[in-house]
Amino acid sequence: MELKLSEVTKKYGEQVALDKFSFSFCPGIYGILGANGAGKSTMMNLITDNLKRDGGSITFDGEDIKEMGTSYRRILGYMTQQQGFYEGMTAESFLVYMARLKEIPRKAVKKEIDRVLEMTNLADVRHKKIGSFSGGMKQRVLLAQALLGDPKVLILDEPTAGLDPKERARLRDHIYQLSKDRIVLLATHIVSDIEAIADSILLLRQGKLLRSGTTEELISSLPPDWTPVIHSLSLEDVYLYYLGDDSYE
Repeated sequence: MELKLSEVTKKYGEQVALDKFSFSFCPGIYGILGANGAGKSTMMNLITDNLKRDGGSITFDGEDIKEMGTSYRRILGYMTQQQGFYEGMTAESFLVYMARLKEIPRKAVKKEIDRVLEMTNLADVRHKKIGSFSGGMKQRVLLAQALLGDPKVLILDEPTAGLDPKERARLRDHIYQLSKDRIVLLATHIVSDIEAIADSILLLRQGKLLRSGTTEELISSLPPDWTPVIHSLSLEDVYLYYLGDDSYE
């Protein structure tokens, strides 16, 4: 299983949001790390085919995602950054609505909703209105809808944004448990989310892939004399060195 981006480019007018981006994703968790405006959300929207690319190709197992059409959407799960809900809906009714949008066969909807509610620990609140949920619970509802249809590619755009540390840790644990036999792309600017669960990390800056590797590989890439703080080096130091200084090239 491979999701491959080759020379992918996206422009908004004169602004280049993604600049000839190339990378191959296989099963595992990939942390997409970058400051706001680095191109993370643009890349997510191109992979989900919600945006038209201006150049390059995106393929799944060798086939262009545009040519795959519905068959690609069926293996794709997308958790957006924004919490877009009808607050008066229950968790279950929202998932029924999303299952219909995903064209899940009517006979399979109940079983599928039962499955994703159990996976996200929401089964006991399935009949409660989403408006009464905490921020973390709302994020888990969004994760549940992304999991409908048991997708092979799971796209998570800032999944822990706005959550307190405890809720953030809980959601990270859920994501980690779901990663087996899937390609999981987690885009964020929260370094601790990436460091805790990612198998590989991509550093984006101004629409370009600056560097990629494991946490250990990226830490090893830092120059030996770069010691901004007195502690053991971490992914946060990698972020500060490569992404935290606008003068870096």
